[in-house]
Amino acid sequence: MHCGIKDARSAKIGEGILLDHGTGLVIGETAVIGDRVSLMQGVTLGGSGKETGDRHPKVGEGALIGASVTVLGNIKIGEGAMIASGSLVLKDVPQHR
Repeated sequence: MHCGIKDARSAKIGEGILLDHGTGLVIGETAVIGDRVSLMQGVTLGGSGKETGDRHPKVGEGALIGASVTVLGNIKIGEGAMIASGSLVLKDVPQHR
């Protein structure tokens, strides 16, 4: 079975992750994904190409990242944050209370 998910072995991925239609999912090697995060199809958690070392997104617990979202760079997606489908995220997203 081929599901189209590209993850780096050193990425830290929490428990209870929902990968909805995993096709086209990319997770960078220094990315961190908290518990109970939902990632829809076509999500990229990638580097911006301008950083070295710790260069991928950090996603807080319970966040929801919609289809075809691109998150680039060493930025933080807060706990419970919701990112709409098709978004390009280049700055930190605060937690949703």
